[in-house]
Amino acid sequence: MSRLSTDAALDQPFDWSMLPRQLCNLFKLRIGVVMALVSVVTLVVTPGPAIPAWQVLVLALTVLLAASSAGAFNQYYETDIDARMRRTSDRPFVTGAFAHNRWWLLLIGAMLLVGVGAAGWLLNGMAALYIFLGAFFYAIVYTVWLKRRTSVNIVIGGAAGSFAVLAGAAVVDPGLGPVPVILAMVLFLWTPPHFWSLAIARHKDYEAAGVPMLPVRVGNATAAKAVLGNTLLLVGMSVLPFFFGLGWLYLAGALLGGGYFIYRSLLLVQDASPKNGMRAFFASLVQLVVLLVFAVLDAQLIG
Repeated sequence: MSRLSTDAALDQPFDWSMLPRQLCNLFKLRIGVVMALVSVVTLVVTPGPAIPAWQVLVLALTVLLAASSAGAFNQYYETDIDARMRRTSDRPFVTGAFAHNRWWLLLIGAMLLVGVGAAGWLLNGMAALYIFLGAFFYAIVYTVWLKRRTSVNIVIGGAAGSFAVLAGAAVVDPGLGPVPVILAMVLFLWTPPHFWSLAIARHKDYEAAGVPMLPVRVGNATAAKAVLGNTLLLVGMSVLPFFFGLGWLYLAGALLGGGYFIYRSLLLVQDASPKNGMRAFFASLVQLVVLLVFAVLDAQLIG
């Protein structure tokens, strides 16, 4: 978006009816809700004593708060990139709906402090540490250090989602058993093909913004092969919890959702078009949702 259009937006009266939508956009609440759900699912499937409902709620809210603070920092830091990408050009710092000033950094820091502090006080120190590390990896490691510098940015930055898994497990058992560690690896392996598929679909956007996502560096065809290879590793890893205590219902979900993601990844290798990239992107979401749902069903009906 040009400076002229941004200035024009600033001259317009603020539309208060759009405030909830703008806040959801700024804090990336969809990502935060996913991270909160991931942490709760891991808590449910981790062997150990029963956890009171209020602590489950605290876990979900503190993970959501920390993830939202990281999402807002991502937008604060990347306003220049967002303005050059069609997918992100409606973000509130770009349009001028929210003034880009340092007061936002104070709010973001306070949100993270409250989230981590509440987790440490009401849950335990290890859960709080993992919640902090999840936000730190997304906001600093991925956004500040890696995204503009290397095509493996999302590979390392993908650890942010893994910490939500560990936070949920740590509420039950700070020592961490094999199942949550494997599930953390599943989230780590899920993130690259998820974002690479999107980057194939939005190749021109990332290229225009100068972001060295893998498809921009090596081309869509090679990136599609990386998506397939990573998806195969992901599905293989997602099966392993079956051998460490989770039941056949979980295994069915891992194979069902994973099989669909592999199918879409194969089609992407055959034709690395933006259309197939977006289909693979949505298949990654299907895979994760199916895995989480079947994990909970397995724990509640069989475990």
